[in-house]
Amino acid sequence: MKKIILSLIVGIMLIPTSVKADEGMWFLMFIERLNQRDMQKMGLQLTAQEIYSINNHSLKDAIVQFNGGCTAELISKDGLVLTNHHCGYDAIAELSSAENNLLKDGYWAENRNAEKKPSSLFVRFFVRMDDVSKRILSKLNNKMTELEREKAVNQEIALIEKENNEGGKYTVSVRSFFQGNEYYYFVYQDFEDVRLVGAPPESLGKFGGDTDNWEWPRHTADFSMFRIYADKDGNPAAYSENNVPLHPKHYLPVNLGGVKENDFAMILGYPGRTNRWMPAGGIEQNVKFSYPAWVEGAKTGMDNMKKYMDQSAALNLVYASKYAGVANYWKNRQGMIDALTKFGTAKSKAAQEAKFDKWANKPANKEKYGKVVSNINTYYGLTNEKARHDNYLQQLFRTTAFGTAGRGIGKQLDNYVKADEAKRKEMAPAIMEMVDGMFKELHLPAEKDLMAAELKLYATKSTGYKIAPMVEKIGTANNNDFTKYVNAAFDLSILASKERIKAFLDLPSQTLLDSDPLYALSNDMMNHFSSKSDEITKAQNDFGSSFRLLVEGLRESKLATVAYPDANSTLRLTYGKVRSLPADKRNDAKINNYTTLAGQVKKYKKGDQEFDLPTRIIEMNNNKDFGRYADKDGSLHVNFLTDNDITGGNSGSPVLNGKGELIGLAFDGNIEAMAGDVIFDPKLQRTINVDIRYVLWVIENYSGAKHIVDEMTIVK
Repeated sequence: MKKIILSLIVGIMLIPTSVKADEGMWFLMFIERLNQRDMQKMGLQLTAQEIYSINNHSLKDAIVQFNGGCTAELISKDGLVLTNHHCGYDAIAELSSAENNLLKDGYWAENRNAEKKPSSLFVRFFVRMDDVSKRILSKLNNKMTELEREKAVNQEIALIEKENNEGGKYTVSVRSFFQGNEYYYFVYQDFEDVRLVGAPPESLGKFGGDTDNWEWPRHTADFSMFRIYADKDGNPAAYSENNVPLHPKHYLPVNLGGVKENDFAMILGYPGRTNRWMPAGGIEQNVKFSYPAWVEGAKTGMDNMKKYMDQSAALNLVYASKYAGVANYWKNRQGMIDALTKFGTAKSKAAQEAKFDKWANKPANKEKYGKVVSNINTYYGLTNEKARHDNYLQQLFRTTAFGTAGRGIGKQLDNYVKADEAKRKEMAPAIMEMVDGMFKELHLPAEKDLMAAELKLYATKSTGYKIAPMVEKIGTANNNDFTKYVNAAFDLSILASKERIKAFLDLPSQTLLDSDPLYALSNDMMNHFSSKSDEITKAQNDFGSSFRLLVEGLRESKLATVAYPDANSTLRLTYGKVRSLPADKRNDAKINNYTTLAGQVKKYKKGDQEFDLPTRIIEMNNNKDFGRYADKDGSLHVNFLTDNDITGGNSGSPVLNGKGELIGLAFDGNIEAMAGDVIFDPKLQRTINVDIRYVLWVIENYSGAKHIVDEMTIVK
């Protein structure tokens, strides 16, 4: 027996302690207890308190959520913010015009007065977090329906948020983790005066376009820069010429030493959504029903946008941001289908659930867990076709400006009709401001084509679940060719013209609004999308409680394969190392963990929308004009790979060395590991990063904006 125990101890000691260190998106408040020792063995030189502290400045004070969707970091004492080019894309496009196209040509403010304010842009600082699981769970019991449970949770959340917002100074968010088995609150502070400092030309910032998206090797300058402004006391303030650059509690020094294989790398950011706990039925539903519809609907929208974008620079600007967002997830979802199918992820999950079901039906567990797996599978069986239907409809909503008009401008007009005269006078300016913004981002001929094409796709492909009544009626009458109806609807609709909306505000009429063809069509689709049968409603209730019990039971039974909660746009830390992929003849680098400017120039195609380059870039590469940013090997490194565990929302996240110094900027993942939102693959999972030396070279050497680099603290 002693020999057996000794063998087990030796075996455990021989297992590398970092075998899974690159997997997981971890809460900062638990780093000391869960991760610090592993991280130190891999190269971390900071304490847990230097990463996360409530009372003293720490790394978390240099990380912000950027405009609610991406991540960014502070890199100077004067509030300079670095994020991805694709994260700043909306703001850069908004500030551009056909005559002064910042998106196409790039821009660097020569001084603070030249920094440009977009209409709406904010950053969110993380202040602190705490566990309120016991408090919230004490308000719940097993007899509650999911709706009753949700109501009780929301009531307690409202109290917690009020207790911690300090009279409105902070934004407080209580979030659910482990499928409602734990709850934490997060305190944030928002700054809304954020101005564009600069961005590279689109040919660099988006080099490779859709072709290279999610691919390696990459050669993309995916970065842009902004600055946070505050009032004279350093507090958040609305835009004012009197505001001053924010002096943050902490900002990141920039390291020019470069990276090599197996160097420690950590990333802090706001990963959006993972589904590592998703049941097998959910994976199967996504692969066979949801994602194929998503892909087809997105491609239909992209094709119709592109037709108009290619007509002029002005139209390209109108749809550039929307197209980029749709295209990004179009390729992502197809990659997910391929990867999840290739690796048989649903089958692996089903095997885990079979083990769980066996454990769940033991006498001691049966009352609580016995029906969990069957309830989950019943729900997915009932909703597979609805999932396909919903994704076709969702892509119509995402790609067309008028698909959701009934709940947007239409709802505003409905409220306006029902208001009294005094209230209408108050509402009118805000409505017209909304209308002006809406019409800046659309082109009516394109919207007609988009709507007609998406309606046809929805009506003809969503065959397993009944489509919206009005769509079915129009389709039946026109052999599913919606062109004639859509053109007539746009010609007649109040919503399709700023002038008609203005006239409606002068003479509001409920009858006129209710009979409006676009308003009626949008409401018909939205109402149908949100409706469900009693059978599905009951199955959804059972699924909610069963999924929660599945997660609880997997943790209790030790059958769980992950130890961390799914990402949900809360600040997390992931750590790993610089790590190559197998040699690839497409990459000229000596080790396949980085790319070079020479490799970027080799991809150059004159006049090509995705692979064109400025002439000056080619000349500088030929002359090896890399200045202080050249690597020891004499080349200029562009992008590099790490094995960090990230997902959407981590775009713009800082890649840091063991001292907490900035070495790169995360911007993408590799398509081979596209199943990463559901299952982490330690062999294939990679994060694609912009080398910080390339960022600074583009700013200083290529763009001549050395004054921006001079703001930073440079470590050589």
